[in-house]
Amino acid sequence: MNIKWSLKDAVARLLDSIVPILQIVFAAGLGYSFSHWVLHHEVPLLSVTVTITALGFTRDARPRRVLETALGMITGIALSESMLLGFGPGLWQMAVTLLLCLMLARFISGSASFALTVGIQAILVQLLQAPVGGVYTRSIDGLVGGAIALLITALIPRDPRGIARKDAGKLFEVFIDSMEALKTATRDVNIAVADETLKQVRRTQPLIDNWRLSLDSAISISRVSPFLIKYRDELRGQVRLMRGMDLATRNLRVVARRIDFLLRDGQKRPHLADLFEQLLVGAKHLQKGLVESEALGDAQEVFLEVIHQLDPKKFGIADQIREASVLLLLRPMLVDLLCASGMSEEDAREELPEI
Repeated sequence: MNIKWSLKDAVARLLDSIVPILQIVFAAGLGYSFSHWVLHHEVPLLSVTVTITALGFTRDARPRRVLETALGMITGIALSESMLLGFGPGLWQMAVTLLLCLMLARFISGSASFALTVGIQAILVQLLQAPVGGVYTRSIDGLVGGAIALLITALIPRDPRGIARKDAGKLFEVFIDSMEALKTATRDVNIAVADETLKQVRRTQPLIDNWRLSLDSAISISRVSPFLIKYRDELRGQVRLMRGMDLATRNLRVVARRIDFLLRDGQKRPHLADLFEQLLVGAKHLQKGLVESEALGDAQEVFLEVIHQLDPKKFGIADQIREASVLLLLRPMLVDLLCASGMSEEDAREELPEI
């Protein structure tokens, strides 16, 4: 098995994790301090472990996800403590407790790692010596850990806007590179470039999924964080942009496949290269719209110019089905790009020339 390890990727991963690491360290310390010095629990292990696990390093930092994780773990802890109280320690008690906790975790969440986490917490309760304060002391520690995790999520968020913008930037980078590549491929009849572009756009779905998840997380946190309330409108606008780019990227895959097939005849197509050049300019304006709303208007103007050209008769290729099909495939992509820039789908479709 070949395991690739890159120093560059490792450093980037570490830098991206600095804020979550600091958040987790602070939250764990706060949970321990409250349980130890306020509640006088000598070893508040589960207060710390629930806090760390509920926050985690996952891209999905929504309060709902944090709450579900914390509640699942707390329920597992309480169930394990109840088994200890009713039946005492032992092998069969541990097995039954683990069975019930794993079933409960799978019922609550589809995440396999979540189920294992709940099971581990339950086993810790079974195997560790009961604290001085009583069996349910650990359930109280779990509640403290869950409450701290939610509080930190609201009051010290992980810059969810920045994460969403970064994910958006990765998708735009591929989209813009693909426009540049398709321009080159159609101008120079470069089949190798067309092939590579097709491979590249086929790998864009994870980028879209990451952007959608980080954006959902940012919007959810903005509902509970006093520091992010003012960004709600910006985030909602980014949702429209994301949806438009999602559909446009799906259509780009179809366009890239058609271009890859079309170039096999060895003919240069400067008119298509010009269209991709214009799309490249519009996509750059659209990307700038992530931080400057005025740029969305500039993108819309460019896309309107392009969409009005998508009539095979204007290029004298109405009878050339293979070539005209590219223009026909670009039409729904331009509708999606116009929607991403802020236009309604109905208005965007009205801009399509009759064919």
